[in-house]
Amino acid sequence: MTKSRLLLFGLIALAVVAFFAFDLGRFLSLDAFKTQQAAVAGLRADHPWLLAGVYFGVYVLVTGLSLPGAAVLTLIGGALFGLLWGTLIVSFASTIGATLAFLVARFLLRDWVQARYGARLKAINRGIEREGGYYLFTLRLVPIFPFFVINLAMALTPIRTWTFYWVSQVGMLAGTLVYVNAGTQLAEVESVQGLVSPGLLASFALLGLFPLIARRLAAWLQARKVYAGWPRPRTFERNLVVIGAGSAGLVSAYIAAAVKAKVTLVEQHRMGGDCLNTGCVPSKALIRSAKLLSHMARARDFGLREARADFDFAEVMERVQRVVRTVAPHDSVERYQGLGVEVIQGRARISSPWTVEVRTAEGIRTLSTRGIVIATGARPDVPPIPGIEEVGYLTSDTVWDLRERPDRLLVLGGGPIGTELTQAFARLGSRVTQVVRGPRLLRREDPEVSELVAERFGAEGIEVLTGHKALRFVVGDGEKALIAEHEGRERRIPFDRVLVAVGRVANLTGFGLEGLGVPVGRTIETNAYLQTRYPNIYAAGDVAGPYQFTHTAAHQAWYAAVNALLGPFKRFRADYSVIPWATFCEPEVARVGLNEQEARERGVAYEVTRYGIDDLDRAIADEAAEGFVKVLTVPGKDRILGVTIVGEHAGDLIAEYVLAMRQGIGLNKILGTIHIYPTLAEANKYAAGAWKRAHAPERLLRLVERFHAWRRGG
Repeated sequence: MTKSRLLLFGLIALAVVAFFAFDLGRFLSLDAFKTQQAAVAGLRADHPWLLAGVYFGVYVLVTGLSLPGAAVLTLIGGALFGLLWGTLIVSFASTIGATLAFLVARFLLRDWVQARYGARLKAINRGIEREGGYYLFTLRLVPIFPFFVINLAMALTPIRTWTFYWVSQVGMLAGTLVYVNAGTQLAEVESVQGLVSPGLLASFALLGLFPLIARRLAAWLQARKVYAGWPRPRTFERNLVVIGAGSAGLVSAYIAAAVKAKVTLVEQHRMGGDCLNTGCVPSKALIRSAKLLSHMARARDFGLREARADFDFAEVMERVQRVVRTVAPHDSVERYQGLGVEVIQGRARISSPWTVEVRTAEGIRTLSTRGIVIATGARPDVPPIPGIEEVGYLTSDTVWDLRERPDRLLVLGGGPIGTELTQAFARLGSRVTQVVRGPRLLRREDPEVSELVAERFGAEGIEVLTGHKALRFVVGDGEKALIAEHEGRERRIPFDRVLVAVGRVANLTGFGLEGLGVPVGRTIETNAYLQTRYPNIYAAGDVAGPYQFTHTAAHQAWYAAVNALLGPFKRFRADYSVIPWATFCEPEVARVGLNEQEARERGVAYEVTRYGIDDLDRAIADEAAEGFVKVLTVPGKDRILGVTIVGEHAGDLIAEYVLAMRQGIGLNKILGTIHIYPTLAEANKYAAGAWKRAHAPERLLRLVERFHAWRRGG
């Protein structure tokens, strides 16, 4: 810190210490004012400008130093100068004082904060640069936080000083008016009975209603701003139009129809989206067939001399499609039309905040609607690696078209999709090499989870190459190969087919966001209610983030649909506090809440309890005695922060902990719940028991031991 900063900091600290040391705050109270009311009234009559100047200076000093007393000073301003002059003086004094506090905090702290936390503050800085004035105006209108906190916080952002000044002046005016008006009534109070005067009660009623009125006003002003230039229809044909018939879109349409709203669902491709057609359903069908083969390969583990299967890869893939066809009626056009949803096959484009154009085989239809839910999902991310087009890559969308098993399969990516398909194809007879750029598989999980999965892959003959960066694909001498970099050296990895599974990217283009000016990043930018820039346009599912799970998309869809239909009257913040997920490799991996690496990154204190599934009777009987249950709890308490389960049916076992976290149930109650013997679910109870043993009341147990000895006559 420079000398000038140190000097300024010292002067401010000295002033604040003096304020409290000499109890100067006693002069900034209504009682002190009432005792000197007559003298102050005389000063006002004889020297009004002097009194106004002193009052103005004190107000600026108090707010500039962020000292307590501004609210009382505002009331006193109303008592001294009346509504008009009091409002004028307080408005300028409070704004100048707030700006001084802003400038001091910026001078002392902004450079240090941005240098230390700039990476984490990038999103906030971008938002402030884009619409900082509006955010500040909302905070001034709706006093969720004390104004001095807003002054200091805004100083750390890129907002311009002039913007801060004039927005603060305008934003605080309504609140200033209410407080000054209350002060004019306080000046007339002479007794306890005077406290119930109609004028005073009206002023305090305004104070109570101010946040509600301000919130409505802020929303109205923002709506006027974003809707400017867009003609609004006088009437609407529909309550809701949903774009995309994946998980989020289907649930949004279902909810709207269930509450008797008129809803249209638009899908340009196949009903059910990725989950039904290219994701969850086909992958789990393939994994099940592959798992059966893996059990046959382990026949001796089950007491059988030999077991083998004669199968054709094409027939296995046809079975996958049969499963998809069997599930498809759940998401079909016929089902949703039967529920009351209008379903249109076509390409949608949002042409205004209230209209959607749909290009169909018959032509273009224009739909007017009060609300829109964007649920356009995501697609496989294909990195621009040189030569990738020439080798003919597969993705999780196209791999289901295979009818000939690749002898040598290269899988790019170590996330859930790549890991699941790597193991499935290996069990179906392919020689699989999985190339991972990072240091381990499943990097979002704890290292011990990755290690356990990698060990299993190694035992099954899968080659996992971590720390390998894909440089380019080449074709030569009738062979395809990947050239990858590992520890500074190039390595050639031959293959027959390559599956790219490095993640998914949101579908953000082609349906009108550009024309509307809706902000997007990796996903569509939404607020806590899943609203986009336009309050009547919502986004849900993969296109909205932050998770790319079918069950999370359905979860978000409830909030998007309900908020779109009931928004003017009641809105709900999307709740991501308890989000579970699973990776369906073997051993299966499931998680909810925090794991250890996340807890450390966030600085959350935690305690670990671990139960090894190799000790569980049912797991031993099923030849599935591997894995563990790991529970993170608040230190010294049984409140669950997160759970990771690795082992057979982990995705099913995690449900008990999801319920416990959602409903605030601790490990003591899980321990006290009867679990059927012998089941895998007992692992949850035994994990709770391990926590209980670690927190046994030793002192009480020693007393109980003496009690029992006394009863034996010892």
